[in-house]
Amino acid sequence: MKSKITSLFTLVTITFVAILYAIDFYTENVSVQLLFVSRWLAVLGLIFYGFKKKTLTSWILIALVIGACVGHDWPEVGIELQVASKVFLKLIKTIVSPLIFATLVYGIAGHSDIKQVGRMGWKSLLYFEVVTTIALFIGLAAINISKAGEGIIPPANQHEELQAAKPQTWQDIILHIFPENIAKSVADGEVLQVVIFSVIFGLGLIMVPETKRKPMVDFTESLSETMFKFTNIVMYMAPLGVGAAMAYTVGHMGLGVLVNLFQLLATLYVALFGFLLLVLLPIALFIGLPIKKFIIAVSEPVSIAFATTSSEAALPRAMEAMERVGVPRKIVAFVMPTGYSFNLDGTTLYLSLASIFVAQAAGIHLSFGQQLIMVFTLMITSKGVAGIPRASLVILMGTAASFNLPVWPIFIILGIDELMDMARTSVNVIGNCLAAAVIAKWENEFDPEGAEARLAAEKIAEDYDKSLNR
Repeated sequence: MKSKITSLFTLVTITFVAILYAIDFYTENVSVQLLFVSRWLAVLGLIFYGFKKKTLTSWILIALVIGACVGHDWPEVGIELQVASKVFLKLIKTIVSPLIFATLVYGIAGHSDIKQVGRMGWKSLLYFEVVTTIALFIGLAAINISKAGEGIIPPANQHEELQAAKPQTWQDIILHIFPENIAKSVADGEVLQVVIFSVIFGLGLIMVPETKRKPMVDFTESLSETMFKFTNIVMYMAPLGVGAAMAYTVGHMGLGVLVNLFQLLATLYVALFGFLLLVLLPIALFIGLPIKKFIIAVSEPVSIAFATTSSEAALPRAMEAMERVGVPRKIVAFVMPTGYSFNLDGTTLYLSLASIFVAQAAGIHLSFGQQLIMVFTLMITSKGVAGIPRASLVILMGTAASFNLPVWPIFIILGIDELMDMARTSVNVIGNCLAAAVIAKWENEFDPEGAEARLAAEKIAEDYDKSLNR
């Protein structure tokens, strides 16, 4: 009964505030004091609702609203709260190098042993690269059309970050890709150099005899699992970091910046929907995938991914779903875990979109050639982030640093990153499920009818065993 009262109170207060603001928008006759009281009553209702739900996602969204209200009503307090968002982002940055090293090395030496998996290996990697590259260009096109980042007034104390980068020759760009000292690359946050080192390290590890390779593969697997847990711990600070970031953003720039945020959010959702409709759907039709059966099968893992913002959380159910659709277990077991490092369609689309948004917000014009270089960089740096909630934020920070872009626009994105992560993670799961079907079809082992017959036989056998046990 108490939970119903809490939900009702929250709904009533939010509806009341919405009506008041609608009246004020058209008449401008609602008193400031009434708006203030009603606004914070709605916040109180959201807080009660958060204690009822007890989920991190709920508290992140609630913190976003609280931060916006604090920044609007007490701008000075909101500006001072910037330190909390900086602490959160600093902790996120510590994840970058060990996470990329562990996931890429383990992905190459532990899963992508080309000598063992033969054709399936190169086919998977080729498909992953083609589809994620298309996703990057769709994101690039979407943000250049919407221009969601233009018109944001930068904070006064951030002008020093807006200095244009020194012009670089193509030789400088190529030399900058390769590390000369991996410790220095890690300390400087050079994501691309860490990726290059990790890929070469993983390839070298494949050539080592099994007895000497296994301890290092086990170490990288353990390190990646540890970094997953490290990220989970850091994410408990997400409500504070998100709320503080939003309070600082609104306090420093006003509520007008929220228009750009919703433009960015709408751009991402439209771009992801376009990717599903224009890329993944034609691929599914081309391989003869039963669309209705596929949608029903993946609906549960996609729901899990949407709610948790973690592709990894949905992986077990997604693998089971693709077996039901007709993909052999041996292909599912190889393609989907590998895809979680190399085939994050939603994340790669978001990264190209968000990176250009950062440049637009900072007032930095990037030529088409510079945008292409950024896209090709993201083709590499977007690999190996696994299914960690908001891991794309890590790569976005690294990309900004690599291209001398300011960090303050990322504070703005952080305010709605939860809402964007839900959509891009869902697309990640859909893309990996489809990839398993594509490789199965390519290997002439995709058999939807056989899967149905096998499942029916298993059901009969299960029922028979139950009858014997009675």
